[in-house]
Amino acid sequence: MSKTLNECIVPMYPTIQALDVNMLEPGEHKFWFAVATDAIGHPQTLPVRVFKGRKPGKRIVITAGIHGDEQNGILAAQKLARVLENKAISGCITIIPTVNLSGIARHSRDFHSAAPDSSSANLNRIFPGNPVGDDASRYAHSLWENLLKPNADLAIDLHSQTSGSAYPLYVFADYRLDDAIQMARLICPDVILNDPGDPGILETVYNQAGIPSITIEVGIGRYTDTEMIERAVLGILNICKYYKMIDGHVVSSERLCVEGNQITSIRAEQGGFVICHVALLDEVEPGQVLATQYNSFGDEIYLYRAPIKGTVISHNVESVRAPGSLVVRLID
Repeated sequence: MSKTLNECIVPMYPTIQALDVNMLEPGEHKFWFAVATDAIGHPQTLPVRVFKGRKPGKRIVITAGIHGDEQNGILAAQKLARVLENKAISGCITIIPTVNLSGIARHSRDFHSAAPDSSSANLNRIFPGNPVGDDASRYAHSLWENLLKPNADLAIDLHSQTSGSAYPLYVFADYRLDDAIQMARLICPDVILNDPGDPGILETVYNQAGIPSITIEVGIGRYTDTEMIERAVLGILNICKYYKMIDGHVVSSERLCVEGNQITSIRAEQGGFVICHVALLDEVEPGQVLATQYNSFGDEIYLYRAPIKGTVISHNVESVRAPGSLVVRLID
C-alpha cells in the first residue's frame, strides 16, 4: 500500500533539539533536528539518520548540503545511508544529508535570510556560528553545538564544485593530522589538497576542536554524476572498514592520486563566453593555452594561459563567465 502524501512529505519521526548518540539504544534511528525557526516562527528541521552499533567504536558524523547547489554530496550521503541499512555497526555513524535548507530549496550555494537587513551568506564560512548573531550565525551555532560537535570523533563534509564548474573526486585534508591524511587517502580520490584550513569552514572548526575531519568534493556542481557519487560512497565505506566500524576489507585504488600543496585559480578578466581547452586532471605547462574567451559577436577577446606547471582540477562547464568567475583551477 502506498504512503499518503503527508507521510511522504513529513514522516512521523521524533523531533529533537539536541542529540547525544551515546544515550541511544543500538539500532537505526531517524530524527527531525529542529535547528532553528524561520521568520514566521515555524521550526526548520533537518533529517538526521543514526546507525548505532552494539559494540563500541569510533563515532563519525557525515554532513552534506552546506552549499545548496552541491547536490552530488547530498545524493552520496543519502546513498551511504541506504547502504548502511541492516549492517552490523561498531561505534556510531550519524548522517545529516541536507544541512542548508534555504539554499537547497533555491538551488543556491548560500544560506538565504528573510531578514530585511541581511544578505545571503556562505554557511561554510561562519562556523562555529554565534548564538547572538544573525540568523545564519545562529543556525550554524545550533547545528555545531547541539548536533555535530557532541557526536563526532571523526567527521566528513560532502560537497561538490559550485554551479558552472567541475571537479574530480577531490579531498581537502590537513596534513598535520594523521587521521585526516588517512581518511583522505582511503577515499581513493583523484586529488588531495594539503589544506591547513580557512576560518569558518566546518572542516577547520572540527580540526580545531580535536576532531579530525576531511572535506570531499564529489564532482560537478548541481548536476547529478552517478559515477562520482558511487566513488564517494565506496571511499566512505573504506574509512568505516579501516576504523573497524563495519566488516570488510579496505579497497585500494589503481588510480593515480595527485597530492598538492598549492592552488592557482585562473579567473575571467572580463565578461564573455569561455570555451575551455583542457580536461580534468590534464597536466599543463607554463604558457599553455587553457581557454579562449569570446564577446557577444563571437570575436575572440582573450586567451587564458597557464601561469605555472600543474594539474587541472577544475574548469568551467557553463560558458558565460562574469568578470572574476573561475575559468581553470590548477594544483601543484
